[in-house]
Amino acid sequence: MFLPLPIPTAFTPLLAICGGLLIGAASALLWIGIGRIAGVSGIASGLIRPFEQPWQLAFMAGLLLAGLLARIFGIAPHVYVTTSFGLLIGGGLLVGIGSGLAGGCTSGHGICGMSRLSPRSLIATLSFMGIGFVTVFLTRGLGVL
Repeated sequence: MFLPLPIPTAFTPLLAICGGLLIGAASALLWIGIGRIAGVSGIASGLIRPFEQPWQLAFMAGLLLAGLLARIFGIAPHVYVTTSFGLLIGGGLLVGIGSGLAGGCTSGHGICGMSRLSPRSLIATLSFMGIGFVTVFLTRGLGVL
């Protein structure tokens, strides 16, 4: 159900720090443990084709379980979707195409690639962050889109 409610803007630094630490720890453990990068688009592509390794299924299950536990314990933010289902599907397809063209997603480049000082990841991260800033400015700042 899509509710036309305002988008929450509360800043929760403690939750943000905890979330960042958990993402960093998961990425580091995956890299140290089995030498794999925690690029979620690459791991999630196993949803389309059969999972190549059991760790892919475990990683995706962990992402879903973490969100469920956060909701159960009341620490997950309330998300209000104020757009159409078609626009969400279109946006998801564009993100998938973009991550395929960029050779990775925001988590793969922004977290893992940047920590390994990858020039390709630096360019990708600057690109998607820059486009994100422009999009937020156009939609929230100017109300254009």
